[in-house]
Amino acid sequence: MTLAEIMSFLEANGSESIKKVLIKHGIKEPFFGVKIEYLKEVQKKVKTDYQLAKELYATGNADAMYLAGLIADDAKMSVDDLQLWARQAVSNNISEYTVPWVATGSRYGYQLALEWIDSAEEQIAVIGWATLLNLVSQKPDNELDLPELRTLLARVVNTIHTSPNRVRSLMNNFLISLGTYVSELTDEVIAAAKIIGDVMVDKGDTACKVPRAEDYILKAKAKGNLGKKKKMVKC
Repeated sequence: MTLAEIMSFLEANGSESIKKVLIKHGIKEPFFGVKIEYLKEVQKKVKTDYQLAKELYATGNADAMYLAGLIADDAKMSVDDLQLWARQAVSNNISEYTVPWVATGSRYGYQLALEWIDSAEEQIAVIGWATLLNLVSQKPDNELDLPELRTLLARVVNTIHTSPNRVRSLMNNFLISLGTYVSELTDEVIAAAKIIGDVMVDKGDTACKVPRAEDYILKAKAKGNLGKKKKMVKC
């Protein structure tokens, strides 16, 4: 499929009711309001296409940008590609999912994540923490830098309550991911979560709630899921 064909397909499958919901969740114009199931239809046809993914992302249309992440050839993404995508990720779904997914599958995810979390721009810092939580959920423990992860855990304890709104949310999700997927650190994460207590995040005009990291991790433990890595992070 060509860029023009895909954009026509997206426009034809857009929904005003879906748009209204997505706007509440921080998705910004322009976009058509396309259900994920329709994006997956295109993904099945295209599979992976580095150049087409970049063209879709460059449209600035949030539906096309999300699709770009699904079909991106992560291994071919350069540092410059990823930095550009991060700067342009103004919609919440792109900064919390699309760019972190692709960064995780690239060769530069970890180094960029550590850079991004230091950014004064909320959107960029969000991408950094989201990338880190994806990395720990997928990479084998022997490929992770556990001392560095302990340092990041301490950073969350010390700064989560004074960090920007969406950064607090992603830091909390990082705690959940770290405690669930890196079993060697589970007890340390639970202890940290107890120190942190409730994390307050303004979710706007939505019914979304902030999960308690300790509760989430303990549920995973009860189900015998601690340390079971994800095969993929894109969905």
